[in-house]
Amino acid sequence: MPYQLLLPTHHAKILYKLIAVSNCNATKYISGECGGTRVLVLIGGIVVGASIMSIVAFICYCIRKRAILRNQLSAKRLISEASGSFNVPFYPYKEIHKATNGFSDKQWLGIGAYGTVYAGKLNNNEWVAIKKIRHIETYGIDQVMNEIKLLSSVSHPHLVRLLGFCIEKGEQILVYEFMPNGTLSQHLQKERGKGTLPWTTRLSIVTETAHAIAYLHSSMNPPIYHRDIKSSNILLDYNFRSKVADFGLSRVGITDESHISTAPQGTPGYVDPQYHQNFHLSDKSDVYSFGVVLVEIITALKVVDLSRRSTEVNLAALALNKISQGRVNEIIDPFLDRDTWTVSSIHRVAELAFRCLAFHGDMRPSMTEVADELEMIRGCEDDVTIASLSVASSSSSPYNRGKVAGVGSRRVVVPQMISNCLTKSKENDMSLDSLRNPWLSEQTSPSANSLLGNVIQ
Repeated sequence: MPYQLLLPTHHAKILYKLIAVSNCNATKYISGECGGTRVLVLIGGIVVGASIMSIVAFICYCIRKRAILRNQLSAKRLISEASGSFNVPFYPYKEIHKATNGFSDKQWLGIGAYGTVYAGKLNNNEWVAIKKIRHIETYGIDQVMNEIKLLSSVSHPHLVRLLGFCIEKGEQILVYEFMPNGTLSQHLQKERGKGTLPWTTRLSIVTETAHAIAYLHSSMNPPIYHRDIKSSNILLDYNFRSKVADFGLSRVGITDESHISTAPQGTPGYVDPQYHQNFHLSDKSDVYSFGVVLVEIITALKVVDLSRRSTEVNLAALALNKISQGRVNEIIDPFLDRDTWTVSSIHRVAELAFRCLAFHGDMRPSMTEVADELEMIRGCEDDVTIASLSVASSSSSPYNRGKVAGVGSRRVVVPQMISNCLTKSKENDMSLDSLRNPWLSEQTSPSANSLLGNVIQ
């Protein structure tokens, strides 16, 4: 019975010569087919068949080894490119392995959609965060190089710093500055901390985050669109200052066009519905995602929660419905203080979130406008009269910030001053009523987010 093998032409010729050299009693036939060569060998003995199988195995081994060498050369080229062009330090795998004690569970910090993060100490004995990328189809070497390229080209106090990388032994690893207080999401979901993150701290975090995103959109040329703005990508340092992280999905914009076309990627619940519908990515896609974060700091609810009613699974849809009906108080985190200034500023942030979550990108504010308005809302706190300026020594903790001695956790403020301050910051805003009409149509509502079928836990 003949054996038929389809091999690349040059490998088939090698096989042909080996058969000829073996001087076996066989009929040999070679023909071209679909870019390869079909080898038909009519053999008369079991010994010759075994020999040919050994030859085939040897050829397969050579092909595999060649592919490995090609990947190693590609990795070396990428290392050279990153180290030279991007000026990012390269760390050998053995140093990374040692720094994390062999990626010990004791140094595990968290796990995300694309990798696992460990704490580690490198040569300078300072703590760093080491992200080991998971081997998945949607996040590969291109995303790693993209993040290295983008983070090496930006500089902002509220963007996480990339300290180095490692592409070796089949692993892709990124080294970042260490953020000891975890993520905004962890604090809102009560996964970290000893209490509720105060409203003043939440407001400061999103204001700093807005400035960082505005920098990417407006100060970089061409602009950079993050594409994965979410509370779990907002890291917090020792003083609870924010650092935006995870640029693997980021894209460089086009300055002479309003958008670029790319397949929608991101986290369910945060993805711009217009981007998901027509593949048009723009700076307003980040604005939508940031609007969801604003709703998160108000409610401390999960962005996607299948335990909620079907119309409220998506937090953005839930918030839009409540805000448009003037029922913001119903969704305020019950653990937050309800003093006059806090409630007033929460309502202002809710209105800003409403504008950020508009279905049509043209109706959303720019990130620069968002940052300016948040700065104005935060600044109103300084303009109100506080009965006592004596703060307990523990007030340095963000979980005690805003408490005034003698009055427990309540501020004593002058309501009229708050009203005047907030009214002033509202003068140039679009009215809430003018934004409600586009949401009356079910067609324009993001409540039926088709991404919910792919929830990332």
